[in-house]
Amino acid sequence: MVAPPDNDVLWARSLQHSHNGSPALSGVSLGVREGEILAVSGARGSGKTTLLRCLSGQLVPEEGEVWFNSTAVHTMPPSLRERLRRDRFGWIDSDPVLVPELTAWENAALPLLLRGSSRRAAKAAAMEWLERLDIGMCARKRPHALLQSQRQRVAVARALVSTPSVLFADEPTAPLYAAERAQVLRTLTTAARSHRITVILATLDDEVSTLADRTVTLVDGHRVGALRPTEAEGQAACSLSV
Repeated sequence: MVAPPDNDVLWARSLQHSHNGSPALSGVSLGVREGEILAVSGARGSGKTTLLRCLSGQLVPEEGEVWFNSTAVHTMPPSLRERLRRDRFGWIDSDPVLVPELTAWENAALPLLLRGSSRRAAKAAAMEWLERLDIGMCARKRPHALLQSQRQRVAVARALVSTPSVLFADEPTAPLYAAERAQVLRTLTTAARSHRITVILATLDDEVSTLADRTVTLVDGHRVGALRPTEAEGQAACSLSV
């Protein structure tokens, strides 16, 4: 086992995973620094979603390692991985999944409420993000009364409200029109940079990639392009150990 580099908040080595026998990831390695915005590009079916789910602890890779701040995520028991996702990670999906019984502000405040924040403090924080995303006027509406694009902005607010260490976004602007995409992306990237949030974005959108500090590309589960030196050393160590 190779220790991750000290300057990487998230680090993965030689990830392999398959779905129903079909390879989804084949030896993918990468490192992400604190506060970095990393875009993961590739065609549909290239392994982007599987990579994000492995990095965030939602999936345990069949082979390989995932480290967060020098803690091995891939060996954590399910309860600790769930706590890590709740307390340190944020997630935005391409299809917003909101709790139908809760209002927009309650959905946005949910991470804080689950951590034990007071309802008043959680509402204030949620309202701030809803306003920044131009959705404050819908705060008291339930998901069924919102447009798809409005539900997506609520999901973005929910992911940002707790200021996570790492925010995973799986094609977060997919259900938005062009003008809405630009605004949500600006809010997302501005928040990340001002709060030193590390962001990993899976995307098909070239506009998203231009806002990132760096882009890695997946093709049929393989990472293509040059590796950073620390990543290359990790892969070399892996090769020597087998």
